[in-house]
Amino acid sequence: MHKTVQNLISIQSSIKSKLINLDKNNKIPTIIAVSKTFSLQHIMPLIENGHIHYGENKVQEAIEKWTEIKKENDKIKLHLIGKLQTNKVKFAVKIFEYIHSLDSEKLAKKIADEQNKVNVKPKIFIQINLADESQKSGIMKKNLLDFYNFSKNLGLNIIGIMCIPPFDEDPSKYFSQMSSLNSSINLNELSMGMSSDYLKALEYNSTFLRIGSNIFGKRD
Repeated sequence: MHKTVQNLISIQSSIKSKLINLDKNNKIPTIIAVSKTFSLQHIMPLIENGHIHYGENKVQEAIEKWTEIKKENDKIKLHLIGKLQTNKVKFAVKIFEYIHSLDSEKLAKKIADEQNKVNVKPKIFIQINLADESQKSGIMKKNLLDFYNFSKNLGLNIIGIMCIPPFDEDPSKYFSQMSSLNSSINLNELSMGMSSDYLKALEYNSTFLRIGSNIFGKRD
């Protein structure tokens, strides 16, 4: 068995154990294998083993890497987990089933325009900048309700919210805020938790885990 498949099985096992301990074993989250920068050679063992959710940071890389594979395997679901620039939206809506980084009205309008042209509706997470970090994208939590209503009125399929907590802090307080924010607008999906903190994210009802290095190993 390939090492990446072994890693995924190990992660799945740790998730199941955690959920049993939390008495939440009926809520199995989706594991997004963050395949950004890794070649198809690294990814194919997972695909052949039946895993279908993959995360990419860049639109162009996703197009080059996944276009042919998705023609052969229509079950594969791609997640854009990096910042989406407006000039790439017309390409993104054609290849990504999920967008985790909606962070501005300008981007919301562009996605709405492009999805109407091609008659697809990607599932979208609103990115929240909980710690008000200047280097990170995302809307402020105080603006969430207004931005959510704005996006819904454009016809966007908003399914939840996403965050990346500060790397040098305990993520618990941020995950707790995210869970409360999501409930405040009656959404069910939460995109939070990465290789270093995915088990902690489960304590706060995360439904999409973005796991890269724990599956594929360290990036060059």
